[in-house]
Parts: sequence; structure tokens; C-alpha cells
Amino acid sequence: MDRATPAVVSIKNLFRNMMVLGLFELLGVAIAGTAQTSTAPAQISTASLDQEIREFLDRQVAAHIQGIKSLDPPPDRVMGALTTGEFSWGTFMRALAAYSDLAKRQTVAGRDVVPIIAKMGLVELRQGGKTWAQLYAALALRHFGTDLNHNALWQGLSSADRVAWKSLLDPGRFYDVRTRKLIHLPENYFGVAARIAAIGFQVGLVKDRAYVDDLIDRAAEQFTRGALFADDALPTGRYDRYSNEYARAVYDAAETVGRADIMNAVAPSLKEQMRLWWDLLSPDGYGYSWGRSLGAISYMDTLEIVAFVGEHPEFRPAPLSELASAYYAAWRWLRTDFNDDTHLLSVFAFGRGDYSYITREREWQQTTAFLAKLIDAHQTFTKVLARENVAAFSSHTSLGDLARFVYFRNEAGRKFGVWVVRQGEMHFALPFVAGPRAATSDYEPVPHGLLGMAVPVEQTYPCLVPFLELEDGTTIAAADGADEIHPSSDGQSVTATWERWVVVGAKAGETIDPGLVSEVTWAVGGKGLRRSEVITASKASRVRRIWMTVPSVGEHIETSLVGILRSDRLVSKEGTLEVHVLHSDWPIQMSAFATGDGPLGRGARGAIPLHLVLEAKNISLTPGVEQKWDIELSIVAHARHSE
Repeated sequence: MDRATPAVVSIKNLFRNMMVLGLFELLGVAIAGTAQTSTAPAQISTASLDQEIREFLDRQVAAHIQGIKSLDPPPDRVMGALTTGEFSWGTFMRALAAYSDLAKRQTVAGRDVVPIIAKMGLVELRQGGKTWAQLYAALALRHFGTDLNHNALWQGLSSADRVAWKSLLDPGRFYDVRTRKLIHLPENYFGVAARIAAIGFQVGLVKDRAYVDDLIDRAAEQFTRGALFADDALPTGRYDRYSNEYARAVYDAAETVGRADIMNAVAPSLKEQMRLWWDLLSPDGYGYSWGRSLGAISYMDTLEIVAFVGEHPEFRPAPLSELASAYYAAWRWLRTDFNDDTHLLSVFAFGRGDYSYITREREWQQTTAFLAKLIDAHQTFTKVLARENVAAFSSHTSLGDLARFVYFRNEAGRKFGVWVVRQGEMHFALPFVAGPRAATSDYEPVPHGLLGMAVPVEQTYPCLVPFLELEDGTTIAAADGADEIHPSSDGQSVTATWERWVVVGAKAGETIDPGLVSEVTWAVGGKGLRRSEVITASKASRVRRIWMTVPSVGEHIETSLVGILRSDRLVSKEGTLEVHVLHSDWPIQMSAFATGDGPLGRGARGAIPLHLVLEAKNISLTPGVEQKWDIELSIVAHARHSE
């Protein structure tokens, strides 16, 4: 609040803050934060990294194959982790075939992997496996060669098993060729279908070239129609990491069957998407910081993306040596997150959040996906490094400062994009996109990746985006894209306007006009990020409650008053985030609460133990009269605050 506005600070909530601080101090609460990388030498030898990764894979693939005593029936658990979720056997099938290709041998831990992979394909078929399970089966088959007459896996199948495997490799299990539509799946699965069909044609199982071409044409439609980024839930504006993966999948399918026209059509998208990925990248190798499939998957993305642009230099957003540093950083994070005792990634560690489709039944699948992605990426990337004579590279990623806005869709109707800032310690991505349902935390216009902050995974929750409860009980939010987005020419600020709001938790893409206009300006300056909002009513309105939170990785909170200016410092191991309410046209109560291991305390990379809550009640809005509030987030220190 500014000095022209009476300060309203709830003594009750101030004492509550103090009690929370005292409780944290007494109990010595710690959080399961982001995995920390070990100290590395300034220069990394390409040969030593190759040896390190190969030795890791030798141990882990052997351990997992030893954990499977029989596939008749397949075990419910391997390494104590459930195997009954989607894609579980298809994923390990791919990992095993890729490892056999990398190691140039078919015997692992004393067992012939070929008949094991053959049986895993039949297991997936019996269990109704589709999409990724089918693609992984296709990749597994191709790892043994594109000539089926000399393919050890295909030659080892009986006539009946060949029929079964051919059925497993049919995209028609989730793609309706008659309507040219996916069967209840997001848009990115067109890329999966295209890759399956392309590999089937490459190895000779699919003879109908027209069918393959038509499927690839359909998969590429967003790109051939001029889009640089793919909406994963047309037309709602769901833009996230899948846009990059989708473009790579379509390009790969086209390349596999020699469709130069599609490759050329997708190329502009890949150049722009790779540039954005590089701008989003954090020093530890983390890429996309909003949307689904975050956490460990985003580090795996870095491995795969670096391998892809290594093989396709025309899409590189940085020199190969710098890309190698990013590859190394992502590998170090994943290696640190990997538990050598359990032979699993720490997918369900305390405070780690996952989207609802990542169930306990898929815990083993998530680890074997890491093994498979690592093997394929590493096999490709080491060849690129050798070919271009990169014998060593820096252990630290070289990421320059930037501030820019990228439009995903800027046309009549709802607009979508992301504001990316990297200036010293301040690095974040603020997206204007839609999630799977209205006002989903991971898709809100909040500075994802800002030091000291994180959002709880897949929650309808006001993370620096106010929720307004109206008189009729409806709760609305200014989120899911915007009606207007105007970035500044220097990239230092962006202003967005909402006349059409979303109803919290409602179907994605649906909006209402509540007779309110919100204009929000985000601006950076020094170590601060300022959020200024103006709400204007077109008719007399009453808001029962307006509230938003600052979810923090902080271990404790320090609250101080200097005159009438209140400061809340959220102190964590990675640094201190300070929150100031600079001005408000309505009285605000502030409080903090500890989340424990509940849904609001689970972040993509670690716990979110403290939330600062800003709340006001019973606000009257007069037609044509602007109501404002102004909040600043400042990064105070990079080192842990002294206690």
C-alpha cells in the first residue's frame, strides 16, 4: 500500500505469520527441493562423459532386466515399483532394444533380450497398449535393423506373433483414418501416429504409401497452415512443451519416408521453437517451466532436443559446445535425482507433484522412459560430437541476458504467448496460455521459474492471479490467454487485458463477460518484478472475495513493517523472495500457511512449503471507476539467508 492509502494490516494474521515462523524454526522443517548437482570441473571431457553414461546404463539396464524373472505372467512390480500403468512394458521394451543397439550385443545380464522384447510386445497388445506403447514397439523393432530379413527381433517371431506385432504397430488403434481424427486424444498424438506409420513403411510392414502420406499430411496441418507453435487442444490455446515435441515428431516422420515438402513446411517452426527453448533454459538444464509433463521430463527433453539439433544443425539455437553444456547439466540433474539403491528416479518423493496421469502404476515406466530417452539421445549426440571434433566443453551453460515476448497466436479472438526474461538472477517465463481446465496453476500467467517461487502441480489455485468470488457465488479469473496482449518494444514489460474471464475449474476455452475489465502490467526493473492491476466495472458490482497467493519454496517467512510499508521475505536455500504490496484501493489481509505434503505443497521439482496469501473481502465496484493494486516481487539474495 502506498503512503496515500491507509494501511490495513491484520494483527491476527501478523501473529499467525510469527507463529508459522516459530513453528518452522522449532521443528527445523526442511524441504525436498530441486536435486542439486555436484561440483564439476570447468571442462568436461566428451570421452569421460560418454564413459560415465555408458557405465551408468550398463548397471541400470542389467539391474532392471534382473528384476524381471518371467513374463508369463508379467510381474506387477519391478524394483518395487508398479508396472501396471500405461506404456510400462512398451517403454522398457524400447529401452532394452536401444541399449542392445548402443552396446552392440544382445545379451544383458546373461539373458538374450530378443525373446524378452518379443514377449513384451505381446504383453502390450493383450493389455490394449496404444499410442506411446506402439511407438516404442516400432522403435524397438527398428533398433534391430530396417531390413526385416536380417532383423533379429522379427526373425525370432513366429507367424502368429508377427501378425500380433503388425497389429501392435497399426496407428488405427487411436487414429480414425476415415475421419482423419484422433480418438479422444490431444493434438500432439498426430505426431505419434505419423512416426508409427513412417517406421512401419520404412521397415516394410506398411505397403500403402498413400495412407502414410495422408497421415503425415494430417499430422502436419497446423504447421503447413502457417503456425509456428502447435495448440495441443485446438482452439483453446494450450501451448506447452508438447508443441516442440510435436514439431520434432512430424519432422522425424517426414524425414523417415523422404517427405521433403513436409520437412520444409515444419522447418520455420523448429527454428523458432528451438530459439524459444534455449531462451527458456535454466542453467541446470531445465527447459519448459509451465504446463504438463514437467519435473524430470523437462530435463529428458533437454537430452532429446540437444540430440535432435545436434543431428540437424540448421535448427541449432546455440553453438554445439554450448548445447553440450546444457546436455551435461540435464544429465547431472537426472543422475542426482536417480536413487542408486532403488534403481528409480525420485518421481514420488516428498513434495514432488505429478499430473494425474502419472500414477503410482507408472512409477517404473517413468524411470525406464529416462533410460530409453538417455540411450537414444546419447547414441545420437556422441556421434555428432565426434563428427564435429568437440573433445571437451564447459560444465556450465552459457546463457545470455534477454527479455522478449513470443506470440503463439496473435489474431482476432483470444491471444496467446509467453514473456521470457533472463536478467542476472531473475529468470522466468510468464505464459498466456490455456490449461486442461480453466485457471490451472501450471498454465496461469505467473512468472514460472522465478527464484524462490513455484506453483503446485495441476491445481485450480490463484498463483499470483487473483480469483474473484462474485455475488452469485461464481469464481472467475483473468487467465487462459488474454483478449489483448501488448509487450513493450524493449521487452521489459507486457500489458494484458481481459474482458472475457474464465470460470475457475470450468471447461477449457469457455469464457464469460462479468462486466469487469482487468488490465495487468508486468514490468521488470533491477531485481524486482512488478505486477500492477486495474479493474474497472461496467455496472455496479460487488465482489465477495478477491484473493491470490505467492507459493514459495521458502522454509520460513520474515515479516517487517517500515512505517506503513509491509515487507514479507520468503527465505529458502536458493535465495530470498521479498513481497511488497506497494498500493491497494481495498484493504488487504495477509497470512501464511504451511502446506505439508498436500496437493498445494507439491511442485514439479520439489516441495512448496509456504504460501503467502493476500485477501480482501466485500469490495464494491462503481461503474467507470478504476480500482488498482500494485505488488512487487524482489530477489534479495542468492545465498541462503542467515538465521
